[in-house]
Amino acid sequence: MLVTVGHGAADRERLGELLAGAGVALVVDVRRYPASRTNPDVRREELERWLPERGIDYRWEPPLGGRRHVPAGEPEPDTWWTVAAFRAYAAHTRTPEFDAALDAVLADAAHRTTAVMCSESVWWRCHRRLIADVAVLGRGVPVAHLMPDGRLGPHRPAEGARRLPDGHLLWNG
Repeated sequence: MLVTVGHGAADRERLGELLAGAGVALVVDVRRYPASRTNPDVRREELERWLPERGIDYRWEPPLGGRRHVPAGEPEPDTWWTVAAFRAYAAHTRTPEFDAALDAVLADAAHRTTAVMCSESVWWRCHRRLIADVAVLGRGVPVAHLMPDGRLGPHRPAEGARRLPDGHLLWNG
């Protein structure tokens, strides 16, 4: 099973409870820069230490990290997104680097509950939304979002997403 989670302001106790409550066995960190100025418990070095103590594996997956940019002068076909950062990440989802990293995550999720984690608490304001769109529409893998209150809800793909013949997505609807 593949889930997404945003750590937000949760400390190790709360985040550990959320992950355990959802049966998460592996956390894949999809932050471009896995650090926090305000929450030391979610720094990469800390996660590598305390998650395994709770029986949860941890992996940082830089190719799935956000904060992407479209080079100047390049077309931006993902016009459904009004936020430039989402348009840039949408373009990134069609790269071999992204494909390989997502394949690795989905292979793990086929055998154990795997959570892709970023800092944003809610999935619809995070690049996890695009990762979930690609998993659901491009790869046929269901995704659930782990909310700060512990609820799991199914992913609802973006209305503007459409699958291309090669399995990639374009958000121009």
